[in-house]
Amino acid sequence: MPRWLRPGHALGRSSRLVRRTGRLLLLLALFGLAAILAARLDPLPPPVAGTARASDGDSLWLGSDRVRLTGFDAPELDQVCWRPDGSEWPCGRAARDQMARLLSRGAVACRPEGEDRFGRVLARCTVDGADIGETIVSAGLAVATDAYGREEAEARAAKRGIWNGRFTPPREWRDEGPAADPGPGPLERLWTWFRELTGARALH
Repeated sequence: MPRWLRPGHALGRSSRLVRRTGRLLLLLALFGLAAILAARLDPLPPPVAGTARASDGDSLWLGSDRVRLTGFDAPELDQVCWRPDGSEWPCGRAARDQMARLLSRGAVACRPEGEDRFGRVLARCTVDGADIGETIVSAGLAVATDAYGREEAEARAAKRGIWNGRFTPPREWRDEGPAADPGPGPLERLWTWFRELTGARALH
């Protein structure tokens, strides 16, 4: 019988294949673990500070670096929002102006967290001891993303800024372009009907 047809020979080849496959999988796992550890141990850029100027409601220029603040999303610079009566107001420029007012207080200090796909520095920043994101979200001029949830809830309850009326989420405005007033929602329409029926005072 040819050697390659013998049962022991086939079994030996199968065992060697299993061992080689096992070693390959182990090496791949070790490489993956090493990459994860390298990413975690890679030190973040050091804190930066200096005089900054506003770019828009959630980003600024610090020297030649554009810094995108994390944890919130402000309306785009050309974005408009709507008051309860349907009139427009430039909420994007209002957010940028709020950023400019904050930066006029003094030097800004930023703690970098990496870079985005546009090459902007991602960071949390303070000026005069105040967290910039916290202040802008509290003023109702941005929506919270992965931080500032409490500040957004307070701005909503107090109907500050964009929460006193209607707006298109900034991400949707960026992705789909300028939009028309979406009009009052079902609850707002119901309240308007009730107010007109009973003569109750407006909620706004």
